[in-house]
Amino acid sequence: MEGSERRATIRDVARHAGVSTAAVSKVLRDAYGVSPAMKQRVEASMAALDYRPLALARGMRGSSYTLGVFLVDLSNTFFSVLVEGIRDVAEERGYQVLIGQARQGLDAQRRLIEAMVDRRMDGLVLIAPFGPDEELERLARSIPVSVIGRHGPTEHLDTAHFDTVASDDIAGSAIIVDHLVALGHERISFLGHHEPHDEPSMPQSVRAHGYDLAMTRHGLERWIDHVPGRWGTEGGLLAGRMIASRTEKPTALHGGADVAALGAFTVLLEAGLRIPEDMSIVGYDDIPAAALPPIGLTTVDQSGVAMGRQAAELLVSRIEGRTQSEHVLVPPRLVVRHTTAPPPA
Repeated sequence: MEGSERRATIRDVARHAGVSTAAVSKVLRDAYGVSPAMKQRVEASMAALDYRPLALARGMRGSSYTLGVFLVDLSNTFFSVLVEGIRDVAEERGYQVLIGQARQGLDAQRRLIEAMVDRRMDGLVLIAPFGPDEELERLARSIPVSVIGRHGPTEHLDTAHFDTVASDDIAGSAIIVDHLVALGHERISFLGHHEPHDEPSMPQSVRAHGYDLAMTRHGLERWIDHVPGRWGTEGGLLAGRMIASRTEKPTALHGGADVAALGAFTVLLEAGLRIPEDMSIVGYDDIPAAALPPIGLTTVDQSGVAMGRQAAELLVSRIEGRTQSEHVLVPPRLVVRHTTAPPPA
């Protein structure tokens, strides 16, 4: 809780529910002999008081020394880089990592996260989850949570429950547009990513906003162009076909994410465009494939291993009893390779 507000204790829960502290302890430990009515009563009081057990209280039911990692898209190799950082910290701190992948969709995400909670993991790292901040807040009241990719919660929320680690996506989009403008480009398009449950704190929303701000700052409002799609290989292929079919094409593309940028790269080459002579392409993430010599994708490095490590460190400190939230922005860095050049004359 913020400021001088006192954190609810097990005694507060017992008093609110009209039961003994021993009864609350049994519910916390899921001990044998607790009636469904008692469990519901105590859990209702926990929710009303915004109670979350400290590490010491959680120890009563035993620590599993397991960190759960939730993600949706295994095809995005940047997520593998994040997991590498999480795993390194987990091994250093005596934890194991279990990875769960959900299908696309909010309901599938909820089911998987609930299953991970039910399996008594000590905390969860959520990589680019869907849904509103309020839903993350509710989850984080029951288990320590660290979120990668999402930016800090909006101001109206109580932000004392989950932590976030994200690239500074406003700055990342800015350095992409600045680089392309310095080369002489004006017609710069942005490859977007759209989900049914997009939120302002999601990276696709923040990067798109950063692109708009940077284009406006350079006086290029008339060339702002959001190409609809998804940040995956297939989404990049579809976006590439859409751009290739245009009569007036952009001279440069902010690809949103490396996997999408590489998909667009493939289609545009097949359509007869020369990269970068006819069109420049910039990715975002700096996945290992981006550096392969036949590609040499100019991209933004957002220090994936460091982001994973930071998220895991925050999660472990939550498990150990920290209550003050932390929202970390990782400075991005432009990596210039072979897919950007001045526009055609």
